Amino acid sequence: MSIERYEDLEVWQYADEIMARTYTTIQTLPEFEKYGLVSQMRRSAISIPSNIVEGFGRRHAKDKIRFYNTSYTSAQELKYQYQACKRLGYVTDPSDVIRMLDSTCRMLKSMIRKTPDMPTCL
Repeated sequence: MSIERYEDLEVWQYADEIMARTYTTIQTLPEFEKYGLVSQMRRSAISIPSNIVEGFGRRHAKDKIRFYNTSYTSAQELKYQYQACKRLGYVTDPSDVIRMLDSTCRMLKSMIRKTPDMPTCL
């Protein structure tokens, strides 16, 4: 079965949900974090699904893998940022989002391993 739309990728669906939850969470963070943690979390959260989309649209395996790797590292970064929010007392229990981030990372690693070393047709 060939997936023709990035919206059909389970990993993208997780990433999109993480992005939405993160944008909701950052609205609750202190105003003084606007240019610190809020800005970092916003960039990380939008980077995850955005890089999946960009990788999905690339024709060559090397390009796909590069964008999937960027998505993976952004997910790792966001995971730490949620842990930092908990440690600082900004959020009480980010475990649901952290579990989603862990699942997203597992799916991305699998996609990277399974990306064929040949161009795909658009």
